[in-house]
Amino acid sequence: MDLYQQLILDHSKAPVRAGLREPFDAEVHHVNPTCGDEVTLRVRVADGVVEDISYAAHGCSISVASTSILAEEVTGRPVPEALDTYAAMKAMLTSRGQVPGDEDVIGDGVALAGVSRYPARVKCALLGWAAFTDALARAGVDIAATSTDQPVTAAQAPSPTPEPRS
Repeated sequence: MDLYQQLILDHSKAPVRAGLREPFDAEVHHVNPTCGDEVTLRVRVADGVVEDISYAAHGCSISVASTSILAEEVTGRPVPEALDTYAAMKAMLTSRGQVPGDEDVIGDGVALAGVSRYPARVKCALLGWAAFTDALARAGVDIAATSTDQPVTAAQAPSPTPEPRS
């Protein structure tokens, strides 16, 4: 077993920051209908920093490990850095092996680089990350306007939350 396989196994068997905690600013529940993976994720943001991510994840080892890596990598970071980490993870995971991932940006997320070669598993790896960006939006973070110097292409940008009609 190589180091990356061991990292995925470790994160799936002992997920970092798992368990739903209070207080939180937003909670979302996402499901991957193709395989049944589920995550309920809570986020707390204060003064532009991701103060806490807590979650309950049920599913395959890739889905649970990726959500654990998310919590480990972005908790305590300024929101723009957290969104850059999301963009880098999404770029790597959707590249079909063309983007190796930058360990300085995504940390243990590089362990999931091989997933990009298996399109059916990409949704598993992105489930927690999609829930995270959704939770940020529900917490009032303007995702489209919040970034640092790393460009996010239209393909990488999260879908905006529709505005309620009056």
